[in-house]
Amino acid sequence: MTKIIASPLKKHRLADCLNFFLIGLFALLIEGCATPVGIDPVNIQTGYQLNTQNVLSAGQASEPTKRVLRRNGLMDRFENEPEKVLAELHAELQPAADEDKLFALAELSLLHAQNTDDHAYFLASAVYAWSLLFPDDGHGVQLKASDPRYRLTYDLYNHALAQGLADPDDSDEDEVEVLLKPGTYQLPFGTLNLSFDDRELSWGGYQLEHFISTAFLNVRGFRNRYRMPGIGSTLAASISSGPSSNKVIGWQRLGPRTKVPVTAIARLEHARSSLAGGQIKGHLELYTNDQVTSVKIDDQLLPLEFDPTAAYAYQLDNNPIYSLELLNFIKGGLFSGAIPKDRANDGLITLYPYRKGKIPLVLVHGTASSPLRWAEMINELEGDQRIRENYQIWVFIYDSANPIAYSAGVLRSALENALNEFDPDHKDSALQQMVVIGHSQGGLLTKMTAIDTGNRLWELVSDKPFDQIKVSPDVEAMLKRSLFFKPLPFVKRVVFISTPHHGAMAAASAWVTGLVAKLVTLPQNMLRGFAQAAASSGDEKLLSKLRRPPTAADNMNPNNPGLKTLASIPVASHIPAHSIIAVGGDGPKEEGDDGVVAYQSAHIDEAISEKVVNWNHSCQGQPEVIEEVRRILLEHTGALSTQ
Repeated sequence: MTKIIASPLKKHRLADCLNFFLIGLFALLIEGCATPVGIDPVNIQTGYQLNTQNVLSAGQASEPTKRVLRRNGLMDRFENEPEKVLAELHAELQPAADEDKLFALAELSLLHAQNTDDHAYFLASAVYAWSLLFPDDGHGVQLKASDPRYRLTYDLYNHALAQGLADPDDSDEDEVEVLLKPGTYQLPFGTLNLSFDDRELSWGGYQLEHFISTAFLNVRGFRNRYRMPGIGSTLAASISSGPSSNKVIGWQRLGPRTKVPVTAIARLEHARSSLAGGQIKGHLELYTNDQVTSVKIDDQLLPLEFDPTAAYAYQLDNNPIYSLELLNFIKGGLFSGAIPKDRANDGLITLYPYRKGKIPLVLVHGTASSPLRWAEMINELEGDQRIRENYQIWVFIYDSANPIAYSAGVLRSALENALNEFDPDHKDSALQQMVVIGHSQGGLLTKMTAIDTGNRLWELVSDKPFDQIKVSPDVEAMLKRSLFFKPLPFVKRVVFISTPHHGAMAAASAWVTGLVAKLVTLPQNMLRGFAQAAASSGDEKLLSKLRRPPTAADNMNPNNPGLKTLASIPVASHIPAHSIIAVGGDGPKEEGDDGVVAYQSAHIDEAISEKVVNWNHSCQGQPEVIEEVRRILLEHTGALSTQ
């Protein structure tokens, strides 16, 4: 047999083939771990972000927009030549539809504008977005409601419009002021001509001014931020320092530093068909959330976007009244200095101008406090459409060291004044269904809107019949207002929160009440009135009150005759009363207190409901308290609807 022996060269070739085979096999094994196309598992949050990130949420284009760029080979070019890419995409737009490219132009224009602060591209983004939402053919939105781009297009329009109309000279990085004025604005592909009617700036008898975009404000301090989604740029407007010549009912009762939640839209005319020519026309429109909540566009009734919580927080930001609360209790009269001189001076303040058909909800603060302490409750109630549509919130501000009966008289007069101003002919039945809510001392003031004292309070300060006291007409009116009470006919429900009906714990100390008496300054008109009454009558009891005039602290002493008299008079039977009582700790409620008021002091037998919450005295902003108030208010409107 012939023996075949391989040559050395052939052996090398065989070895090379074997090595190549092994290397290929190894490569295949490696490729099995990471193929050119495959998947990488991620968690649910990362997966959602990958599919939903966009220019507003992540500062980069969304996946649908990137898809348009990739299809046209423009992904890398946009990074280096964004304006050329945008111009090319604009030039390639089809006369109708082409929603993918139109959306990409809206988003990429906003992205480029953010990178360059070029207002022309902000406005271009708004124009593209409007064209996509409201095409000229009148058939409505081309995108389906389930398409994530649908809502995002609204957001692109809302944000781009605010930034496109922002003051280019504004150097304040913390706020974006939007200028609402007619004019011709530059676009990358032409011009945008906007008209504007200055009469839209009138609100509540004042001119609106200084429009700050709330989209760029972070709200702190509130539990919830209520924002109504829709069309338009949300703004917080200030009111002018002087009243408008076009006054409306109740203009003088607007609160200090009022910020009005408003929404601006630019209603564009035939925007889609005008893109090719580059000449876009439109009209700026301004809406306030207390007057209009929706707008009709192309036969569609669309909700307007509003951000009332942000506007309210902006109003409260650095508000000087916070720092005046305790000092005003001691000195008195300081709150009035924080309220503009053209506003009502009786202490009754409205959040909005008077609105016919809405029930007044009056909030009365407590000792060494102010209406600002109702902020959390106001935000929550205003955020509830059922409450917002049926009630108008008013607040009462007063010097809380003054005698309680005196302050109650001021409150009652203020309410009567407001109703006579708003409804002199008594045609608005909603004003006759008022709900008054008081916290702490404010609850005692509240009670005095709903009781009949007869002569009992007067007899505590004088031994002579009132009709025998000869004083000037203004003093007589002050004395009657402060010492004789009957239920106000328009008050139909009262709510007491942590109210010391039988006295406050600290006020039981003679040392405390004496110190307060030495520190506080009482109103001069009250002191002069009592002096005049004492001098004319020679009444020794009146004279003794002048030697040591009582303060609110005296009035809340459990042993005070006036408080005992007040506690003995129940709320009128035709006025439902509700109690919300705070009790700290885990013991029996009957033995508890909130640190200021004991349960036994806050409890009243005539209350048709009593809610006990585990909290301290300042409980008016707590969820349980607010939810109970919400329940009571809905019960009130429900009861009315069945009458």
